Amino acid sequence: MDLVLTDVATASRFEARAGEELAGYLEYQLADGLMVVMHTEVLPASEGQGVGGALARHALDDIRRRDVKVLVVCPFVRGWIERHPDYADLLYGSAPRTGNAATPEE
Repeated sequence: MDLVLTDVATASRFEARAGEELAGYLEYQLADGLMVVMHTEVLPASEGQGVGGALARHALDDIRRRDVKVLVVCPFVRGWIERHPDYADLLYGSAPRTGNAATPEE
């Protein structure tokens, strides 16, 4: 399924569309330095096609780009992060991400 993912800021949600049809959405709230992920919904016709995962990845990539933390209320996104631990550093209260380069010994 070819999806177009967009941030519809006026509705405080990311949307996934297949053509003109809404396939799913992820609702959020913004606060100073924090995005709260409230709920993810995949429409019945699009279930089982990776829409929820695409929304989670898109939202978390946007959060990383904004350089803010995320507070996840949505159980789907919480589980998605558990399966993709490279996004765990975005969680509110987590340590900042560090580079993978080893520090040369002196």
